Amino acid sequence: MFKQYIGWKFTLISVAVVIIVTTIWFVNNLTEKIQQEETKKVATWVEAYRELLQASPDANLNLVGEIITTNTTIPMILTDDHGKIIDHRNFDSSKFVGQSGYLDEQLASFKKQHPPFIMAIDVHSNSYIYYGDSLILKQIRYYPYIQLLVVALFIGIVLFALSSTNRATQNLVWVGMAKETAHQLGTPLSSMEAWLEILKEKEENAPLANELAKDVNRLKLISDRFSKIGSVPNLEECNIVAQIDNMVAYIRKRAPQKVTLSLQSAEQEVSAMISPPLFDWVVENLLKNALDAMEGKGSITVVIENHPAHITVDVTDTGKGIPKAFHDKIFHPGFSTKKRGWGLGLSLAKRIIQDYHKGRLSVKWSEVNKGTTFRIWLRK
Repeated sequence: MFKQYIGWKFTLISVAVVIIVTTIWFVNNLTEKIQQEETKKVATWVEAYRELLQASPDANLNLVGEIITTNTTIPMILTDDHGKIIDHRNFDSSKFVGQSGYLDEQLASFKKQHPPFIMAIDVHSNSYIYYGDSLILKQIRYYPYIQLLVVALFIGIVLFALSSTNRATQNLVWVGMAKETAHQLGTPLSSMEAWLEILKEKEENAPLANELAKDVNRLKLISDRFSKIGSVPNLEECNIVAQIDNMVAYIRKRAPQKVTLSLQSAEQEVSAMISPPLFDWVVENLLKNALDAMEGKGSITVVIENHPAHITVDVTDTGKGIPKAFHDKIFHPGFSTKKRGWGLGLSLAKRIIQDYHKGRLSVKWSEVNKGTTFRIWLRK
């Protein structure tokens, strides 16, 4: 599902890039052609205006008058030899209200856009006709950017929908798998508890019964954890120093002799709202991953820091480390650096911290052949 989502994401972005590049190319060609046509229209208007000024009293000026009056879209400004504005055409009259220097600003802009047409008035003076882009040309020129915004918005909505669908599907898979696991564990656990009670009837079986009881209780705890996936857990205020210390002690008994585990905290009691079974699961998962990364020797250090608004728990090992390219991927379902790994532990741990505890789980630091630090961030 994750690879499919990435494929859709890449496809949508590629299509968006093709659409934008094609549109920009097409619009640039179109605006260039329209600009050439507008330049021809201005040149025709200038010739018509010159004919009007130089025409004899009995000349037929119907065509000239029609050419001059039909230009209602291209803004123009006429100046004399000294740059003084003589006349102007095709401007929005509302722009002049409260803007005394509006025409001067437009003239400066027109000078940057196009070279002027020069029209001789007499042997001693000329008029200069400056012109700008019509409103239609401006709208066409800005069209690709508007389209870019629309396409980006569309792509964002589609990606959000795909992400939500992907997340919902993953949640259903997680919940279904967890509930089924808890259900499947329930039957053999009931049977084991019954056999345990039979063993306890004879005193000579006490040592065996006690050890078996520990394993049964452990399996019940695991079943309880799985049963809570998909349900809103009841968060309760707990001392996470004691909570983590119990888990460190549990892992220490099962760790190789050449591996040392330690817990560091400036305070003996640090309170946080957690679901104890699920939080223990996360810590246990991180500690077991650290053990696997060290291959039988090294150290694991858990550091708890109490800040004014949040709490951090850093789990650091001296193992083989994680390549930087995998820092985000290791939290994706199905991704694992272990030969026999299912790629579910860290993904589930992050989901528990993020969705149920409204916190964060991330790789704080890691270097190949030096070690790794995972950080749990909890809001107070």
